[in-house]
Amino acid sequence: MTLKTRDLVATILVAAVAVPYIGYLTNGAMPFIKDPRGMAGAGLILGTIAFFVAWNGDSRAQRGRGEIGIAAVSWTLGILAVVFAETGAAELILAIFVVSIAVVWAVELVDAGVVHGHHPTGTAT
Repeated sequence: MTLKTRDLVATILVAAVAVPYIGYLTNGAMPFIKDPRGMAGAGLILGTIAFFVAWNGDSRAQRGRGEIGIAAVSWTLGILAVVFAETGAAELILAIFVVSIAVVWAVELVDAGVVHGHHPTGTAT
């Protein structure tokens, strides 16, 4: 399947988290992002928007509930990254949070049919 406009927008939003995070890791700061709290805040805002842009809105289907659950875990990690931004665990929580944003994005692309997953039986989803 092809990339739909909403999937493309979500991908750009996730890249808008990933690129500054990589810059933050290499430089210690980026424009508008000076510390773990700023990076976590940017990830929360952009990641939440990306989820709602990419999500197909089906919360009743089992897959939809799973997507919401994964997104809720990611969002919780983002909140923890903000809350614990001044502690020694800040960088670790932030890293896990950014990875979780990528996981939510990948799950949404698989659900949209952009990325084809494989079942253990070898059939594509």
